[in-house]
Amino acid sequence: MTAADVITRGGVIAFRTDTFYGLGADPFNAAAVARIRELKGREDDKPILLLVSDHEQVERVIAKRSEAFARAAAAFWPGPLTIIGVAVDELPEAITAGTGTVGVRLPADENVRALVRECGGILTATSANPSRRKPARSVQDVTEYFPGRSLDLILDGGEVTVTEPSTVLDATASPPRVVREGVIRRELIQQLFD
Repeated sequence: MTAADVITRGGVIAFRTDTFYGLGADPFNAAAVARIRELKGREDDKPILLLVSDHEQVERVIAKRSEAFARAAAAFWPGPLTIIGVAVDELPEAITAGTGTVGVRLPADENVRALVRECGGILTATSANPSRRKPARSVQDVTEYFPGRSLDLILDGGEVTVTEPSTVLDATASPPRVVREGVIRRELIQQLFD
């Protein structure tokens, strides 16, 4: 069974993103998203980030790109920057955690983008680990965290070489605010908005 088959049927996969291993599901499938929260033991107040395969997919999850969102995307995408924008109403509350916003990233890794494209253009990509545990860096990590048949498919993308997560920018704030500093340094983003 392919990853696309699993996602179409409402399943959950583990795959190597452009940073760490992530848990992938159709973000518009409320039952699949609820399952991810259950697998992670995730607190309800934490939104789940999304990966898009192409720029055009953003419109399916972001209600309106702010000027800050557009500027950050133009400067750092494709790349390890997750940009938070106002979510469309169609996204389940389990994705937004009731915030009305969602974090989106267009990965620089062409293989990751191809997988996301194959699975419908948008996938959840919350890290493949139980809450408060270190992110999974290999298939071995994923299988230790989620033993047995708790996941429908685990794709072996090799061992992760990055040491930091994506940087997260809240483009709904004024001025835009770095929520988490990761691969892209805070100073680089601040220069964009100075």
